[in-house]
Amino acid sequence: MEYTQLGRTGLKVSRLVLGTMNFGPQTDEADSHAIMDAAQAAGVNYFDTANVYGWGENKGRTEEIIGTWFAQGGGRRDKTVLATKVYGSMAAEGQEWPNYDRLSALNIRRAVEASLKRLGTDYIDIYQFHHVDRATPWEEIWQAIDVLVQQGKILYAGSSNFAGWHIAQANEAAARRGSLGLVSEQCLYNLMERRAEMEVIPAAEHYGLGVIPWSPLHGGLLGGALRKQREGGGARSTSGRSADTLKSQQERDQVQAYEDLCDKHGLQPGDVGLAWLLTRPGVTGPIVGPRTQDQLDSALRALETELSEEFLAALDEIFPGPGPSPEAFAW
Repeated sequence: MEYTQLGRTGLKVSRLVLGTMNFGPQTDEADSHAIMDAAQAAGVNYFDTANVYGWGENKGRTEEIIGTWFAQGGGRRDKTVLATKVYGSMAAEGQEWPNYDRLSALNIRRAVEASLKRLGTDYIDIYQFHHVDRATPWEEIWQAIDVLVQQGKILYAGSSNFAGWHIAQANEAAARRGSLGLVSEQCLYNLMERRAEMEVIPAAEHYGLGVIPWSPLHGGLLGGALRKQREGGGARSTSGRSADTLKSQQERDQVQAYEDLCDKHGLQPGDVGLAWLLTRPGVTGPIVGPRTQDQLDSALRALETELSEEFLAALDEIFPGPGPSPEAFAW
């Protein structure tokens, strides 16, 4: 396993991040525990979750599954860099009430205590804002985070789904307080969705945030979707994308060209999609969300997949990036 610093911090994390969103809704507790054991045995030390995972009436279930895994001991918690998120409503279905969502100081305090209880731990390594809260001033957010850091309940703060200017706004506000600010950004980023290259990734690099791409295979479309469709494999799952969700003939042609290129070089499309992200400036490591042990094993292969400059250039021809800002939309 390869490790790298998370952004400008001294924290060392694996170049693959274990996403746990499927634990509970798609994968039962026993299989989830087995996947986490296998990931840690392979050297993956960065686990990502969120308080809302489990969804609907089962919100919080994923954190509970991680908590019961930690409870088995064997150094599981000590070996894990644990990231969870706050923003979505945690009020029970049909019992919605103000201040059980977003990033008010009240909800941050309430949410972190609830996550700690479900996770069965006394601290969270990286506490992430799942979305920007346009109604709460950053001075209030950072005041709440600073208190949690002082109490030892969290170590770092990160963001998810932020625009470039949100990253700048957040870290400038933190700097005025003498706070560390954001250290990571989770964003939608893959070969088919490269808009993050315009401003999000440059902002993250400027402010020293590690970039953690989610949906690295675009919901399975970059994992050999057309080939699986031809071979009768069916859709990946109703919760992900499939070949049937390609928006246009142009997208279908792109994915076909991508699969043909991978076949020509004897590579698996899923391995290539992850390996490409590992070559991108600013990227710490993509989040992989396996539902099964086989999917985890497949993701780990990407660490051994080397892409030549010629191959990378061919990928750019199939999936051209937007170009830097402002040139991408101006002169």
